[in-house]
This record gives sequence, C-alpha cells and structure tokens, in this order.
Amino acid sequence: MRATKWIWAASLLVCVGSAVAQDKKSEEVAVIEIGAAPSRNLKDRTSNFGPTVAVEVSPIENWLELEAGVTPSFGHNTTEWTTDLLFKKPWTLSRTVEFMAGIGPEWIHTRESGTIANSAAGEAVLDFMFWPARWKHKFGWYVEPGYEYSFGRGHERSIGMSFGLLIAVRKH
Repeated sequence: MRATKWIWAASLLVCVGSAVAQDKKSEEVAVIEIGAAPSRNLKDRTSNFGPTVAVEVSPIENWLELEAGVTPSFGHNTTEWTTDLLFKKPWTLSRTVEFMAGIGPEWIHTRESGTIANSAAGEAVLDFMFWPARWKHKFGWYVEPGYEYSFGRGHERSIGMSFGLLIAVRKH
C-alpha cells in the first residue's frame, strides 16, 4: 500500500510539472520563418537564389519540431519550387539560442529551358535559432545550412543555406 501511494504521488507531481510546462509553452503556437535561400548544385555547379517561408510547430515538446516550407529558387533559365516537411530534434543551448537537426522529404518542381520536371528528394538540415533577450522570444533570426539529394533523373545533390527572420505566433 505504501508503494502505491508513492507511485501515485510521483505520478501526480510529473503530471502537474508537465501541465505547468505546457501552460508556459502553450503561449507559442508556431514559429514563422521568412528569409532567403541561396543554393548550389554540386553536380553542375549552378547556383539558385530565392525567398523562403516556413511554419514550425512543436507536437512533442523538446522532442519533435515539424517544419513545412516552400522555396522558389531562380537561376539562369531555371525556376525551381521546393516544398518540404522536416522532422527536427530540438536542443535549447541557452535562454536565447536553440539548435535543431532535422531530415525530411521534399518535392521539387523544376522548369528549365521550357522543360518541366517533378521529383522527390530528401533533405538534411542544421537549424540555429537566435532569440535576442530584448525581444522576449517574439522575434529572432535563424541560419539553416542544408543538404538535398534528389531521387529524380540525374540524382542531383545540392547544398544551401537559408537565413532570415523568426516570428513567434502566440495564443492570446
């Protein structure tokens, strides 16, 4: 009977602690990333550049971040639309710095010299987020280097770096 009381008490403390942590974090619903994304094809050494936008949510606090984004890239006679879904593991390095490593699928729609191609790809990223203390985790900036491998014709590989502004979306 005594062990049952201790287990019940420990469970209650864990649940209360979890609820307090969820209340504190539940204010932040999502993070919007708006920035730029230069990239370089490793096969033919061509470069692309374009804007990027993504939305990030935390379905499992401190364990899983999901990021869905779209990036149109423009190069010489080439337009490429990339849509991705990244699964990231977050680490809080300090009160103002977060780091995430992630992987996920990607869909690439390319128009090159009048020819249209679609392909699936895989992507791996490292995400560094900086939240200046004076902005109280409302605004920040990020740097996200990445590697992409296309499963389409030619199996192209590219490296890139997206960077820009973070905007925390909060519940009122």
